[in-house]
Amino acid sequence: MDTAQEKKPEASAQQEQKEGFISVKTILSWTAPGRPFRKKSKQYYATSLLIMLLIEIILFLFSQYMLMLVVLSLVFLAFALASVPPRDFHYRISSEGITIEDHFFIWEELYDFYFRKKDGIDVCHIETHALIPGELTLTLGDLDREHLKQCLLPFLPFREVIKPTFMDKSSQWLTRNFPLESLKTQ
Repeated sequence: MDTAQEKKPEASAQQEQKEGFISVKTILSWTAPGRPFRKKSKQYYATSLLIMLLIEIILFLFSQYMLMLVVLSLVFLAFALASVPPRDFHYRISSEGITIEDHFFIWEELYDFYFRKKDGIDVCHIETHALIPGELTLTLGDLDREHLKQCLLPFLPFREVIKPTFMDKSSQWLTRNFPLESLKTQ
């Protein structure tokens, strides 16, 4: 008789879990490159090397050998990112949140979203409440911007106007006044 009483609570607990369980539904899923990528010209590499050489000479004159290594490593990183195309990521938007590869973000962790074009590729930026990662970057690939917007609107507010930060303004000024590539090669 003890076994019959033990089975009844287990069966009712399983039934309650089935009734209270809400299935996770995939709203949108796509595959796109992990970051915007555009092949750089030889002029980009030559200009970058000349700027690095100038900075290295100045740092050498001031005996800043550690900063020389930092500059060298940053230029190496820039060259590596500019020459190696990104692999494709799998993005999934579900009723519970957003999955990028193996990383899952629930809707409560996310703040709002907006779109920008980088190197001619549409990119969706999703702000997070946490300091790290701070922002999720979803490249759209062949996906339509309006379709993604309609999928995200029930969960996140859309930001029409993005006020540029000091860093955005500074990088735009540097790009405009000191381009690493001429406009013809872009």
